Amino acid sequence: MDVQASVVAESAGDLVSLRLLAAVGESGSISAASRAVGMSQQAASARLRRLELGVGFPLLRRGARGTTLTSEGALAALWASDVVEAADRFEAGISGLRDDSAPLEVAASLTIAEYLIPAWLIALRRGDSRSILLSVAAMNSSRVIERVRTRERVLGFIESPQDTAGLASRLVARDELVVVVAPEHPWSARESISAAQLARTPLIVREQGSGTRLSAEQMMADAGLTPAAPYVELPTTSAIRTSVAAGDGAAILSILAVRDDLAAGRLMRVRVRDLRFVRELRAVYTDEQLLPSRLQTLLALATRLPLGSAPIR
Repeated sequence: MDVQASVVAESAGDLVSLRLLAAVGESGSISAASRAVGMSQQAASARLRRLELGVGFPLLRRGARGTTLTSEGALAALWASDVVEAADRFEAGISGLRDDSAPLEVAASLTIAEYLIPAWLIALRRGDSRSILLSVAAMNSSRVIERVRTRERVLGFIESPQDTAGLASRLVARDELVVVVAPEHPWSARESISAAQLARTPLIVREQGSGTRLSAEQMMADAGLTPAAPYVELPTTSAIRTSVAAGDGAAILSILAVRDDLAAGRLMRVRVRDLRFVRELRAVYTDEQLLPSRLQTLLALATRLPLGSAPIR
């Protein structure tokens, strides 16, 4: 095999580069393709130049207005897509032949991991006599998407509007966010507050990237409101609930997280007159057909279980 043929073979065997080229063909830009495969634009450009060196002709036309595929590059991107799809089917098939006792690995936002996945797992076990070990990596929604994009997890669950370019997604449930305060807070005695008053008030919130925080901020922005800077950022929903119950301020949390606190009187719900916080909980993955069969079953259960839809009051 001559040197040129050797480099071509090496390039063709680089699935990451082929996946990147296919993504350029689908998205039309290197920046969007790099996000889709979970790498920096600089690293993506370097990989594509190496691929061009391997095939021996330009795949991309680079100019001041951006980068586009050459006619040869467009054909190569289609062929790369075929190779990537075949490789993914091969990987999924091999995974299905492995020991059924292997753990099922998913990533989930903290609210979903704590309040929904346990019920989904119980339902999954009832319908499957085999031993099931589900490994759940709990993190904020932004990191869930990163894990699925980089294929560290094949299935993720998120709770906020996010850029899911390059991924498939499915609506799992609708969840309501509610404003909560301590019983002695001045708002607890009021029938309701205005959305503008809520936006002016510094709230107790989670960190940047939290699905609950992103959802609430996006809904206020959609209503033409700019939220005040946070009163304090805390790392977990439990910490926020404790802080609010102690009279430290107000927060916007999932009804799933505060349902028991509301029933016990530890927290009080505050109605917002002209704004309702209803968000979508979604599953994200690269291709549903590539999910192990039991994760496909878990996904189906998640979309139809009554517990999967928080009450909208």
